[in-house]
Amino acid sequence: MSPSLALLTSLFLALVAAQTPGKNPETHPKLQTWKCTTKDGCKSQQTALVLDSASHPIYQAKNTKLGCGDWGNPPNKTVCPDEETCAKNCIMEGINNYADYGVTTEGGSVLMKMFGKNGVASPRIYLLAENEKKYEMIKLTGNELSFDVDVSKLPCGMNGALYFSEMEETGGQSKLNPGGAAYGTGYCDAQCFTTPWVNGVGNIKAQGICCNELDIWEANKKATQLAPHTCSKPGLYRCTGSECGATGVCDKNGCGNNPYSAGDKSYYGPGASMKVDTSKPFTVVTQFPAKDGVLQEVKRLYVQNGKVFENAAVNVTGPINDAYCSKNGATKFISEGGMKGMGESMSRGMVLAMSIWWDDGGFMHWLDSGNAGPCNATEGDPKVIQKIEPSPAVTFSQIKWGEIGSTYKAKKHYYS
Repeated sequence: MSPSLALLTSLFLALVAAQTPGKNPETHPKLQTWKCTTKDGCKSQQTALVLDSASHPIYQAKNTKLGCGDWGNPPNKTVCPDEETCAKNCIMEGINNYADYGVTTEGGSVLMKMFGKNGVASPRIYLLAENEKKYEMIKLTGNELSFDVDVSKLPCGMNGALYFSEMEETGGQSKLNPGGAAYGTGYCDAQCFTTPWVNGVGNIKAQGICCNELDIWEANKKATQLAPHTCSKPGLYRCTGSECGATGVCDKNGCGNNPYSAGDKSYYGPGASMKVDTSKPFTVVTQFPAKDGVLQEVKRLYVQNGKVFENAAVNVTGPINDAYCSKNGATKFISEGGMKGMGESMSRGMVLAMSIWWDDGGFMHWLDSGNAGPCNATEGDPKVIQKIEPSPAVTFSQIKWGEIGSTYKAKKHYYS
């Protein structure tokens, strides 16, 4: 993602997670997903969801009114002088009612609301495997992913995101982090931010947390962007100093593709005049063709009312590959591995994440204003958002992955 520091802070409104599980159980919402092949079609599985550990109730063992650290900083030095003491002093409770945090599921559909029981929730969730102890590791190189989405309740300034992070399958589960993936630990992305915990262990050295990130979908009803972000280090990497910055080990801006920026102002948006009418649900298909195991490009299709639309202005901009990225100034993406590096991360396996958030500092201008979209300078202000849409929400459903051409059906193809 390409959010400002102020915006990302909204994702961590709660104090960041403690490491010793408390007495309250964790009850994960079930979510049906599908694995597909061209020969046998799609077969369902009963996966589950877990909220990021930062959303879990946490407190100090000897003072339940105090937390253990704030996002953007290492943990509290008094309760966390070292990793072992930190784990003993910090308690993380399970969540048994995800609806209180803005997350509900039904069959293969998950509804995410910006507001929960106690105000702004801004939930971020990860897909767990059927055993609910590890993350579902999805390998997309040479394959495709599809999902249905309803963005009709996401006005300017909102972002309903579906993306992948090269987190560890266990969430960094260890002696000091017994909860692991089941409690939503182990998050990382290409922004390399500092949080009080790295893989569920006290971040005593105040290191940044980096890993490859594949932003499949960042969108509201007015604009959308796709952007892979490469890192030169595989897996979760603990950065220090300049390694964490813009010239460090990860590409923070990504190789972005936005229909509006591509020049097609009538491609994506609410209303029948748009090719993709965002006032109604539609299917997003993202394909990752490979040659000899090496990722060649990223291809986007949209399906609505039985029609398949190729990504906007592709005949003008060309496919999303290394040449496209170089032409559009994504030099950091290329230098940190380009499509080959992104594909290697995808082949190792990545964790599916979904979130809903707004941008307190930048009003989401990078996504939907100026050259990026039709929204004006103030529409993305959270105070304005709540007047336009009192209950911002996004619904993701029918999440499927597998061989190219296996996850969707349509009557006819249309090309822009």
